[in-house]
Amino acid sequence: MTILLTGPTASGKSALALALAEALGGEIVSVDSAQVYRGMDIGTAKPDMATRARVPHHLIDLIDPTASYSAARFRADARAAIDAIRARGRVPIVAGGTMLYVKALTEGLSELPPADPATREAIDAEAARVGWPRMHAELARVDSTTAARLATGDSQRIQRALEVYRLTGRPISAWQGRRDGAPFDAIRIALAPSDRDRLHREIAVRFDAMLDAGLVDELAALRGRYPLDPSMPSMRSVGYRQAWRHLDGEIDRDALRATGIAATRQLAKRQMTWQRSMPGEAFDPWAADLVARAIRHVRGGLPLLRNPR
Repeated sequence: MTILLTGPTASGKSALALALAEALGGEIVSVDSAQVYRGMDIGTAKPDMATRARVPHHLIDLIDPTASYSAARFRADARAAIDAIRARGRVPIVAGGTMLYVKALTEGLSELPPADPATREAIDAEAARVGWPRMHAELARVDSTTAARLATGDSQRIQRALEVYRLTGRPISAWQGRRDGAPFDAIRIALAPSDRDRLHREIAVRFDAMLDAGLVDELAALRGRYPLDPSMPSMRSVGYRQAWRHLDGEIDRDALRATGIAATRQLAKRQMTWQRSMPGEAFDPWAADLVARAIRHVRGGLPLLRNPR
C-alpha cells in the first residue's frame, strides 16, 4: 500500500507530505511534470536541498529542460521508486498535482499510438500560422468530445489529440478508456480547499515569492545554457511560459505577474476538477488539525502497508 496525496497548487501538499514522511518513516515520490527538469527550481517550487536531506525525494531533477517526459515514463519511474521504498521498509508517499500522472499511475494508460515527430512538427507549423484557437476549432470538427474539455489555448493537448487523429483516423476519445495495468492500491488524501478566495490569495503570494526569488533570472540562465524553445513542454509550464514572454519583451513585469497568477488559478481549477472525479478522503488544507487528522487517517490503513499489493 502507498499513500497518495493530491490537491491544487498552493494548497500545501509539499508541507503535508513532509510532515507525513517524518511522522511515518516515509519517502516522497513527486508527481510534478515540471519538477523532473533540472534547473527549473524556483518556478516549480522544488524542495530545496535541506528539505531533501530531511526526507528523500524521488522523480526530481531527472532530465534536462530540452527533453520530454511522458505519463508512461512517469508511471514506470513511480512504480519503480515505490517498490524500492517499500523494499527498504519505508512508506511511499506519492504527492503532487499533475493529475494526468496520478490517473496514469492509478488507472493505467490508454492504448494510444506513439508520438510522431513529423506529424507534431506539421501541427506546430500550422498553429504558428493560424493560432491554437483555430487548431482547437479543427479538433472540434473531428473530435467534439475532446475539444469540449480542452481550453482553446491548451496547445500541448490539442496537438496530441490532432496528432492521434491524423495518424489513425480515429479521435483520441475513441482510444481512451481502454487502459493497461493492474489496479493501484493506496490510502488517498485529497486536499480540497473550502475557501476559493483564500486559495487565490495563496496563489498570488506564492507567485510573488517566485518572482522575488528570481524566476526571470532563472529562466534567462536556462536559456543561456540550453537551446530552449517556447514550444517545448518544459517551457509551457506555468510561470516559465509567462517569464519567456517577458524576457522577449512582449509583456512587462506587471503583466508577467498578472498573467502568471491567472494561469496558476486556471491550473488549480483544472486540478480540482480532476480531483473531484477521483476517490479519496477530502481534507481542508487550512484546518488547524490537518496534520493530525491526516496521520490518523493513514494509520487507519497502515496494516495494509505491510502487505504487498
